[in-house]
Amino acid sequence: MVNGESVKFDIRGMLPEELRELLHEAGEKPYRAAQVFGWIQDKAVQSFSEMKNAGDKVSDFLAKRTQLQPLKLVRERISSDGTRKYLWALQDKSLIETVLMRHGGDKTRNRNTLCLSTQVGCGMGCSFCATGTLGFIRNLEAGEIVAQVLDVTRQRAAEEEGFKVHNLVYMGMGEPLLNLSAVLKSIKILNNSAGQNIGIRRITVSTCGLAPQIEQLAEEELDIVLAVSLHAPTNDLRDRMMPVNRRYPLERLLAACRRYIEKTGRRVTFEYALIKGLNDSPAQAKELAALLAGLKANVNLIPINTHANNTFKRPHPAGVQGFLRLLQNQGLHAVIREEKGGDIEAACGQLAGKER
Repeated sequence: MVNGESVKFDIRGMLPEELRELLHEAGEKPYRAAQVFGWIQDKAVQSFSEMKNAGDKVSDFLAKRTQLQPLKLVRERISSDGTRKYLWALQDKSLIETVLMRHGGDKTRNRNTLCLSTQVGCGMGCSFCATGTLGFIRNLEAGEIVAQVLDVTRQRAAEEEGFKVHNLVYMGMGEPLLNLSAVLKSIKILNNSAGQNIGIRRITVSTCGLAPQIEQLAEEELDIVLAVSLHAPTNDLRDRMMPVNRRYPLERLLAACRRYIEKTGRRVTFEYALIKGLNDSPAQAKELAALLAGLKANVNLIPINTHANNTFKRPHPAGVQGFLRLLQNQGLHAVIREEKGGDIEAACGQLAGKER
């Protein structure tokens, strides 16, 4: 109870066991919770009346105790490469963005990746990231994270039979590890075989480098991919690009990454945004290779995406290839990450919710 009124649970953020406990109060058997979870998470219904076999009693009970509120689509932009960027309004009128990327040739072989937001805005202040210009507003609830998947899936399935999200990347607006409990709960819901059934190894969680939270995530022993936004091979440069480095410098960050690798047995992916004249020199490639030597790691090189609030420039393609070769020659597993949606400001570092 809050101010004498019952608090309604966001049903899209409820685990099966939470639904069982709630429906037990109404005298319902466990199978009813399984039915409801399937309607909400697998079929992505947007009203209780769509749950055809749940019965009026269950629907009425859930309507009183929970809320099922779809995100409000404010704007959708479609890139020339097929990427879609969604601007959503939440119930409190906050705005977040979600990006759908397609990989593959035709519809039968497409792999769909959804980039999820975990916060409204972001307080980390990375110099090259548009979201950081918004500042931190609030964390998303687990149901608001899950809703991005369900509402995109429902929208696309209406136009494309059999549509499914195959990969999730928690790389949208916000710092996921500052909202770790909601992120972990959303992963459990979206990975559930009775729901969206997204493979755990197809889920990536990104961080700008919060060392204690990386160690906390390691204790969960999930088979996810951890992606660390690195972007600089020295503390001096990273301090200027990413304020978080002043709190958790490279030595502390890499110690946490080693702990993560030891605990989970999984590789860590390091993201490195290449910026012309700032972090893209051959000498810096060698420094990066030395920094990551001996780590079980992948390196994704990302030529910087410009946005209205920065003056950074992309390196020449030949320079990007040269940087890549230097890393590979030093024994690192490095690739140039395929970028999508740059023409609609949907690529890495460009999400800003400007209509706010």
